[in-house]
Amino acid sequence: MYVDPEPDKKESKPATHIIDLKAGEENVHLKGRVLETSPPRVIQTRKGPRTISNAIIGDETGRVQVTLWGTKAGSLEKGKVVDIQGAWTTSYRGKVQVNIGRSSEVTELDDSEAPQPESIPEEQPEAPYEPKQRRTGGFRKQGYYRQSRGIYRRNK
Repeated sequence: MYVDPEPDKKESKPATHIIDLKAGEENVHLKGRVLETSPPRVIQTRKGPRTISNAIIGDETGRVQVTLWGTKAGSLEKGKVVDIQGAWTTSYRGKVQVNIGRSSEVTELDDSEAPQPESIPEEQPEAPYEPKQRRTGGFRKQGYYRQSRGIYRRNK
């Protein structure tokens, strides 16, 4: 049986540059400076009410919108340099977003590990924009037409 000689030290992959982020990634590791923050707020989701807050983080390649969920909401401070591990990415309106949840780790770093806010470019990672499809009320069988409220009549 293998026993890890240093169980507290996790192997971490190198930090990803913000401009290289793609939608749908998991276990994302990135470093950057917090450029903006918003206060926590409660939203309604399919799973019920959830507390979130938003922030923008930047590095030498660009900036990205970050959503903090649950107990992590409101934990970032403007101007701080942070190391984020265990995040995941999604896309919203053609832009990649980073999500930080209960399994993510956020650590504060030394100020010298990220560029100053004025030298961070405005570029954001792009994601293919796919507008949501409108629901049209179900399917229609061949040879039938919809009369009302889910009632289908056979064509004559």
